[in-house]
Amino acid sequence: MNPIDTTARSQTESISFEFDLPHAPDTVWRALTDPVLLAEWLLPVVDLKLDAGAAFTFKAPPQPGWNGTVNCRLREIEAPRKLSYAWVVGDIDTVVTFTLTPTASGTRLSLVQAGFKQDQKAAFGGARYGWNMMGGRLVELLARTG
Repeated sequence: MNPIDTTARSQTESISFEFDLPHAPDTVWRALTDPVLLAEWLLPVVDLKLDAGAAFTFKAPPQPGWNGTVNCRLREIEAPRKLSYAWVVGDIDTVVTFTLTPTASGTRLSLVQAGFKQDQKAAFGGARYGWNMMGGRLVELLARTG
């Protein structure tokens, strides 16, 4: 199942998506925390350590208006239920949180990116588009590897 954008129309501070996945929480957790799998659906990751406070970086090829770097710091980790990290791109300083809830058929995955400012509407729109696209890639990855 593809991600469902649950962001309220009037919302400009946070983006939210829900996924109902036919995979166990441990399988989904691995896709969120394994550097090899992250590179397949999200971005290549450098120095990921699953310890609260640990800094790591997502690195992609530079593009116009973006040097390809996302600086992150792990804020909360509760395997296999919750993963939260700071997500900083230039002056955009937000928090990405994944929450996994077991269901009768697998896992409900909630994704929220919060902390956009009023003057960051373009970044908000870009992030919303990006999570929708990357969420689709996560679903495809889990179908292949789950």
